[in-house]
Amino acid sequence: MLHSTSAPTPPAAATTAPAVQAADRSLVALAGRWYFPIAFVARLPFAMMVVGVLTLVVSARDSVALGGVNSASVGIGAAVFGPMIGAAADRFGQRTVLVPVGLVNAALLGVFPFVVNGSAPDLAVLAMAFCIGASAPQVAPMSRTRLVAIIRQRMAPGRRDAVTSGTMAYESAADETVFIIGPFLVGILASAIAPWVAVAGASALTFVFVTAFALHPTGRLALGHHEELVQAPARELLRPRLVVVVLGILGVGLFFGSTLTSLTAFMEIHGESSQAGLLYGLMGIGSAGLALGSAAFPRGFALGWRWLVFGVVLLGGAIAFSQAGSVLAVGVVLAVMGIGIGPTLVAQYSLGSDRSPVGRSATTMTILGSAVIVGQSIASAVTGDLAEQHGAAVAMLLPAASAAVVVLAAVANLLLPRRALV
Repeated sequence: MLHSTSAPTPPAAATTAPAVQAADRSLVALAGRWYFPIAFVARLPFAMMVVGVLTLVVSARDSVALGGVNSASVGIGAAVFGPMIGAAADRFGQRTVLVPVGLVNAALLGVFPFVVNGSAPDLAVLAMAFCIGASAPQVAPMSRTRLVAIIRQRMAPGRRDAVTSGTMAYESAADETVFIIGPFLVGILASAIAPWVAVAGASALTFVFVTAFALHPTGRLALGHHEELVQAPARELLRPRLVVVVLGILGVGLFFGSTLTSLTAFMEIHGESSQAGLLYGLMGIGSAGLALGSAAFPRGFALGWRWLVFGVVLLGGAIAFSQAGSVLAVGVVLAVMGIGIGPTLVAQYSLGSDRSPVGRSATTMTILGSAVIVGQSIASAVTGDLAEQHGAAVAMLLPAASAAVVVLAAVANLLLPRRALV
């Protein structure tokens, strides 16, 4: 009898040992060594769409205004349908949604140069730009959702907070780097070969890497957590504490669009418009570095205060940018602004993840990602029009206005919990 009662013990120990070992493994090991390279490249087309459409339409149709409207149309399409794609992923799984959406988007991007360079009316071009934005694969927010799911499911509870903070730092740094590399890559391809090559390249990247991201084994994890079996009502997405984060990250998108467009106008005055992308890249160096380093910030330096402090740094740099008169001064100021943008994005995405309603994590992250591209699209169109009508000096005021939106949202974020307590 003693042997019969003690016999089940070894199998039980054997089944718990793999779980303990898995809980001690790194996130890279749990996700797979190819996950992070694939997820990084797969989000590049999203960052190339707005600038690629703008560049192609301006070149083919010889109209800055039409190009601006089309780039804004891409952003509007992403804003309207992006959250729907996220909600569908929450409900049916990422793989089921991303594969068809990615293939449709790749096809639209591949056909777009033929439509723009053909005899199609401007309205048809505008409608197609909207469809490109509407079908944009939401790789970045879905990557965050996957990684958070892995952390929750497969890591020991004591490690989750630290790993989540580092993950959000990496994801924000990846987003920031992509939104720097994307426009830079479009500029290089457009100037070295032809404007249509950038859009065609985005199509190829979408077809290969978005499909690979969709089919990656981690795509099955988003619905695996027991909390995902129950979804909070959609009205929970309109809670003020979440809406204020969306407003803040919209300000970051406005900042991206207004800075790149006004910088291009400034460099055109100095006869070096092709160098705008290189200068813009200076902002990404400090931004990505501090975004990654923000995981080491002490816990006492709360997310809300990080957002405010680095938002103020961003605002100060944007004000200096509006007053810069030389290429050297602009380069220095862009590097300073990068110090503010990275940690701000990390804090915003982390707060968005914390405040996501139960079962709607992909929806929340998609809304945040869409807010960036919407802001970028609107600011690119408005700033380009101002630069054309009133000159680069006026256009260079808009990054400061965008940074002010980020700071005001940060202040509102700090005040909301106090109002809730009252």
